[in-house]
Amino acid sequence: MKSYKVTLIPGDGVGQELAEVTRACLEATGIPFQWDVQTAGVDVVEKEGTPLPDRVIESIRKNKIAIKAPITTPVGTGFRSVNVALRKELDLYA
Repeated sequence: MKSYKVTLIPGDGVGQELAEVTRACLEATGIPFQWDVQTAGVDVVEKEGTPLPDRVIESIRKNKIAIKAPITTPVGTGFRSVNVALRKELDLYA
């Protein structure tokens, strides 16, 4: 059976729990997945200086599919929304 490579962005806060439940549901189908877990968001800014490191975009481009859980977006200050950055970087508008 074909294995699917998927970028999984767990997010932060409740996103991490949702990502794990999503992964468990998909694995319960019996379809094999290879998860490329990539972190993004507030915790990543502190470590890497950006909420959306290039490695995340590269993983999505390589795998051609990604699942992203909720990621905190600061209101008024901080960094640009990861959602907006992903849409612009990957030219996604639907």
